Amino acid sequence: MSEPQSAPDPRGTAPAPRRMKPAQLLFEPPEATADPEHFFGLESMEDPGALLGRATELTIAFRAAADRATEFQAMAAAQLTDPRRFDRLPLAEVAERADWTEDYAQKMVEFGQSLMRSGSTVPPDID
Repeated sequence: MSEPQSAPDPRGTAPAPRRMKPAQLLFEPPEATADPEHFFGLESMEDPGALLGRATELTIAFRAAADRATEFQAMAAAQLTDPRRFDRLPLAEVAERADWTEDYAQKMVEFGQSLMRSGSTVPPDID
């Protein structure tokens, strides 16, 4: 699920874009990340067939991980905005924390609520 881009500021001044640091890939050894050319050993594979197979496996794994992380984002957003919580956050605060627009945050909250209602995913304990 991709995020919509923020609309331009109607006052004509655009805020500086926020740079988010990418998440650290915890399963790659630190010495591997010291070499900018290193990427899961793909750079050292010489057989194009094996390279295609391994790169495809990584692509599928990263897509699945991104989808799963998005589900957890949605559930957390739904929990954080739950009106039954004494410490609930306004939608604008959730949007700011996740670097979303408020419209996208609302859709994510609704998606998270549907996931929790269906019981298809166990929500994280963030209380």
